[in-house]
Amino acid sequence: MLVSYIGQDCREIPEHLGRDCGHFAKRLDLSFNLLRSLEGLSAFGSLEELILDNNLLGNDLVLPGLPRLHTLTLNKNQITDLECLLDHLAKVTPALEYLSLLGNVACPNELVSLEKDEEDYKRYRCFVLHKLPNLKFLDARKVTRQEREEALVRGSFMKVVKPKASSDRVTASPEHHYTPLPSASRDLTNHRACDEHAKWEHIIRFPASAPYRLSSFHCEEAKFRS
Repeated sequence: MLVSYIGQDCREIPEHLGRDCGHFAKRLDLSFNLLRSLEGLSAFGSLEELILDNNLLGNDLVLPGLPRLHTLTLNKNQITDLECLLDHLAKVTPALEYLSLLGNVACPNELVSLEKDEEDYKRYRCFVLHKLPNLKFLDARKVTRQEREEALVRGSFMKVVKPKASSDRVTASPEHHYTPLPSASRDLTNHRACDEHAKWEHIIRFPASAPYRLSSFHCEEAKFRS
């Protein structure tokens, strides 16, 4: 079951969302909000996929223990301390296989700074894989065997230095909305992420133009091919 709460301008996860949907939600999309905290996420203990793109999450981000979570996207937030984030994810998301951090200062590439280049990004990938060796996808790329081998040998030396405070904040840019999955996978009517075993999904959408009411749910079924 996918629960979608996109573009509601919420600053925190609504209590009613966890109360009404937390016990059955497998996938939760909270993108395009104003979240600075993930308090309340503990109600979603069975999550397998969590989308947090285009929020205001920073280095104080705290996730509850999510033992089943395999996909996490944090694109276009305000994260600058890569090592702190990775150490936290290693503790609370042991099953994580897909991670995307595009659009954060912690992910050094030309999308966030013209001073960064492909070599900076390669070093970043090497360090992430050193910290999270079970990843299969990082950002928009599949992890290769060569990258895994390099991370084992050199990963600990590839720490990305945190930028100065003046660069900590990422200015919101309306023309750049990062989405971690291929367009076909991110379509809410064809949403399968990395779960190759999914056959059917039930999607609950919360309309951006209407306040939350149980009667305003739009439920639909999307069939996936194996």
